[in-house]
Amino acid sequence: MTIHPAAAETDWSLHEGWLKPELARHWQTQLEHQLQWEQPVVQVYGKRHPVPRMTVFLANEGIHYRYSGAIHTGDGWPAWFKPLLHQVNEACETNFNGCLLNWYRHGDDRMGWHADDEPEIDQRAPIASLSLGATRDFQLRHRKTAHLKRSLPLADGDLLVMHPGCQSRWMHSVPQRRKVQSTRINLTFRRFQN
Repeated sequence: MTIHPAAAETDWSLHEGWLKPELARHWQTQLEHQLQWEQPVVQVYGKRHPVPRMTVFLANEGIHYRYSGAIHTGDGWPAWFKPLLHQVNEACETNFNGCLLNWYRHGDDRMGWHADDEPEIDQRAPIASLSLGATRDFQLRHRKTAHLKRSLPLADGDLLVMHPGCQSRWMHSVPQRRKVQSTRINLTFRRFQN
């Protein structure tokens, strides 16, 4: 299945149910049990705070990425993960060489406003965001026109593709949702500069 930008949105396209439920369950279980999840600590105004989610960085060997106040280095892809990587690569017609995974354990876990516009990310390539588990709101806010906002409820198996230019025009967040009790894992596939 090849993904092309939706006619109505040029900055992103949402592919609902891209992974069937049984495959989504398989990958969520694998990711929860096979990876060494960490909770980074960041320093804000002189105080250290744990990031409100768990993270893992997977990438080609030698890829470096500064995220949440730490430098993450790729050690190569686990063999069991490669089928999912190949499937996302094929769907997006891109050879992603890194993936940041965030585990939102419950509705208190969240991600503040930001853009994936770090210099090491190749802005000529799309960024693919795969959601597994609980539905969470993915909010977008235009950088120059602050009242221009979108909220996308990303559900189990949904694939959101943010096309080149999206990061320069939009910021995004995953807000706190206290009523959500179940977990969600988000995989954000990126192309890093070599």
